[in-house]
Amino acid sequence: MTRGVAGSRPLRVLESINPPDGTTQYVDQIVELAPPWVRFSFLGAKNLASLRYDVLHVHWPESLLRGRFHVLRCLAFVALLEVLRLRRIAVVRTLHNLQPHEDGSRLEAAVLRWLDRRTTFTVTINPVTPIPAGRGVYIPHGHYRERFTALPQQAPVAGRLLYAGTIRPYKGVDVLLDAFRALDDPALTLRLVGQPSREMRPLVDRMQSDDGRISATLAFVPDALLVAEITAAQLVCLPYRQLHNSGVLLAALSLDRPVLVPRTPTTEAMAQEVGPGWIHFFDGVLQAQDLRRVMAKVQTESRPERPRLDGRDWRVVGQAYADAFAQAAALVGRAPVARLAPDGRGGER
Repeated sequence: MTRGVAGSRPLRVLESINPPDGTTQYVDQIVELAPPWVRFSFLGAKNLASLRYDVLHVHWPESLLRGRFHVLRCLAFVALLEVLRLRRIAVVRTLHNLQPHEDGSRLEAAVLRWLDRRTTFTVTINPVTPIPAGRGVYIPHGHYRERFTALPQQAPVAGRLLYAGTIRPYKGVDVLLDAFRALDDPALTLRLVGQPSREMRPLVDRMQSDDGRISATLAFVPDALLVAEITAAQLVCLPYRQLHNSGVLLAALSLDRPVLVPRTPTTEAMAQEVGPGWIHFFDGVLQAQDLRRVMAKVQTESRPERPRLDGRDWRVVGQAYADAFAQAAALVGRAPVARLAPDGRGGER
């Protein structure tokens, strides 16, 4: 890893997402406990155009391309990548997903391929995502134990299943609703909490009306409510049609609640990491018998007191990202950075 020299300036990183806003976001674990020799700025046309940064850190690039003036956004992004190359500004990309969850245009797909070619350094957040040789690193998604410690928790309600997170077609909430309604068990209840897309809201409303065991809070969920809802559940259900990474999965495990997920290489690796009894699988399309089987296991089988989440502390994650940014800057020939001590003086930490 590149070593800093006294007297050189801090490493400047522009994040392609919004700054921390007091709610739990992925960006928190990058910036909150990062070493002091990294300086962050955040998404905005003025910051992007300034070129006063050493590293552009890209998350979910499709979000930069979609919306009004789509073609102009795509052309501007390609132009920016070329300017960054000429100015020797590194591009670091965190691969949250292998492909966008929702299909975009052919132009968008071409721009994302161009981004792949122009990426200096890749960060994966699970151990199964392929990493370019010598130009990438695995940095695990951080847990939320410390972040949630001060928030009130609930005792689990017998028989309660929970879905938490944005409610969009690719997340399979419709399948979860159908599977749950096929269970003829009045002791089971299903809670849905999260902001729905326009096409999903009518479906959830109708299901609530048709089945009194189903209830929902259809709005953005702040941290306090998220913690209350997760801890009140016996089982958190993530019926995604595809699951490569999931912050909700980490949130549930951080709060010591078992989770039902599709069987994928990512979830199987996570199950090995956290220990027995915490991650349960369904194969193919979620069925009523999957819910019945897993709820019975959760209610009757013992498991360790807490899942193992070693190595996912935010200080470890923040330091790993800082080192990745420094390595990316070195790959494009940027000057070494000063490893500032906590008192702000240059030198090694």
